Amino acid sequence: MSILVIAEHDGKSLSLSFPKVMAAAKQLGEVTVLVASDNVAPIAEAAAKVEGVSKVITLETPEFKRPTAELWVENLEHLAANCTHIIAAATTYSRGALARLAARLQAPMATDVIAIKDANHFTRPIYAGAVNADIAVNNGEKPIIMSIRFSAFDAVGPQDGCAIEAGNPVPAKVLNESTKLEATGSDRPDLGAARLVVSGGRGVGSKEQFALIEKFADSLGAAVGASRAAVDAGYCPNDMQVGQTGKVVAPDVYFAVGISGAVQHLAGIKGAKTIVAINKDPNAPIFGVADFGIVGDLFAIVPELIEKIGKEKAA
Repeated sequence: MSILVIAEHDGKSLSLSFPKVMAAAKQLGEVTVLVASDNVAPIAEAAAKVEGVSKVITLETPEFKRPTAELWVENLEHLAANCTHIIAAATTYSRGALARLAARLQAPMATDVIAIKDANHFTRPIYAGAVNADIAVNNGEKPIIMSIRFSAFDAVGPQDGCAIEAGNPVPAKVLNESTKLEATGSDRPDLGAARLVVSGGRGVGSKEQFALIEKFADSLGAAVGASRAAVDAGYCPNDMQVGQTGKVVAPDVYFAVGISGAVQHLAGIKGAKTIVAINKDPNAPIFGVADFGIVGDLFAIVPELIEKIGKEKAA
């Protein structure tokens, strides 16, 4: 084993981030994937069929139904001796555990990696995404701990499968546990991995009027996002926030509706292939990065777009 990737999942299926993390990890060499759960079989089988996976190691124990960072650290430390790199998506699922593991092992850590040059040279954003820094990591005999900003990579495809091997889980030494997990149910695509995203900002005006953003997103089959200003104003929940202190997205098309374009928000949408801005202020910073811009009242423009999309679908 040389490169170990932690497979993120919801207990039933792999996260959409996993094929993108694999796109990064496979550039470093042969990849072993770690699947830890209280029911590993379906997740491990799915992971084995993702391009670039050479072997899957499973850890099955009831404690991994809702794993704590401490539980992750004990089990990753147990596997670390044979690794040159330990990699996971830059999400809350494993971010805390990776930092603890790096401290435990006294190992170097590279966070939010967006490009891999070779085994010791990577690119990561700094200064709220204003600058991309090329970094060199000298690991010596320690593994390099890495979190991947998966939105910067295109997902790999499928493969026929690979070997799945059962490992021996190690109990956490710290006696804490996760007692509750609340998942927000939605039929919309996952914001972090969606091909289309519609986000609303302060210009939407209120929580009630934010329903127009959701209706627009639903007409396109898109995920719903928001600027920090909209979240702080209570228009929508925190998990919809896009930006430096929210989620980083890289959709094919990003609609910024009523969003001025603060630098913190722009840091979260740099990976978008096409940005469409709708704002009544022609001098809004968002127009400086938008591929297409519409200056006008969003409450007149968006309903018209929804109507036209409906007619296109019906045709």
